[in-house]
Amino acid sequence: MNLSTSLLLSTLTLACSAAFAAEQPVIGLITKTETNPFFVKMKEGAQAEAKKMGAKLMTAAGKKDGDTAAQIAAIENMTAAGAKTILITASGDAIIPTVKKVQAKGVQVIALDSPFEGADALFATDNYKAGVMIGQYAKAALGDKPAKIAMLDLFPGHPVGAQRHNGFMTGFGLKANDAKSNELSSTPETVCAGDTDGNQAKGQTAMENCLQKNPDINVVYTINEPAAAGAYNALKKAGKEKGVLILSVDGGCQGIKDTAKGIITATSQQYPLKMAALGVAAGVQYAKDGKRSSGYTDTGVTLISAKAIAGVDSKDAKTGLDLCWGTK
Repeated sequence: MNLSTSLLLSTLTLACSAAFAAEQPVIGLITKTETNPFFVKMKEGAQAEAKKMGAKLMTAAGKKDGDTAAQIAAIENMTAAGAKTILITASGDAIIPTVKKVQAKGVQVIALDSPFEGADALFATDNYKAGVMIGQYAKAALGDKPAKIAMLDLFPGHPVGAQRHNGFMTGFGLKANDAKSNELSSTPETVCAGDTDGNQAKGQTAMENCLQKNPDINVVYTINEPAAAGAYNALKKAGKEKGVLILSVDGGCQGIKDTAKGIITATSQQYPLKMAALGVAAGVQYAKDGKRSSGYTDTGVTLISAKAIAGVDSKDAKTGLDLCWGTK
């Protein structure tokens, strides 16, 4: 091979590589945190789907749930880097003006798990239904005993937190706000409430505070399974873990193991891998035809319990482990 031929081949190789890079869809994934197992699994799902579909995936996260400043910076950085679709588990409405700004530049923005105004589409669990399911189970499991309920929430004003909270109360048969409200309902049966930010340490602190307020709590609603683990630790430390129902939402593998052990009484299982995979696929499709996704896609929810109760549709922990955070 002479020098001119070699140079020609090198030039063609570089040109083809550049053309591929230009055509390769760039998709961003922004989660609330990097440490919550739910978002770790979502990231894994997005990475696997992006690899399968030949897309480039960029990722970012807040330092904690509610860190909208980090999410806003990530939206701007990903747009500048060429992302044409951004998938977001929103930490709050403060991101909306930035979302609108990048949408005007041709970026498709899809909400995963947490809805927010102006998203092109939403792939998520029906969080109100998830709350209703654990509320129904708790009511059936408690029977005729007077309910003394601790509500361990996310933080005020978050739509997912409100939907799960109000759904639980509806399922339990208590007066509650509907699925469209971001306000948390309260009744005399809900003897204590505390914010956990969805993490174990704050879940334990919130439960300790509730036990000081009312040591006879017999039902504990938790926003997610890390908060449930914290609540259990507080109950065990106080010698009150027996006879208290702990209900939750997520259905992660560790949470299902805790359900099998009786630490969590029942949990509503959701499927973050499915959310992520659908989001990446929508991003690849948008790169191909320029048509934005729209509307809400329900990614499913299943009630998992260690003990079946007549009249309440649930699956056992073995089924939960088989499904935990997969694409179902």
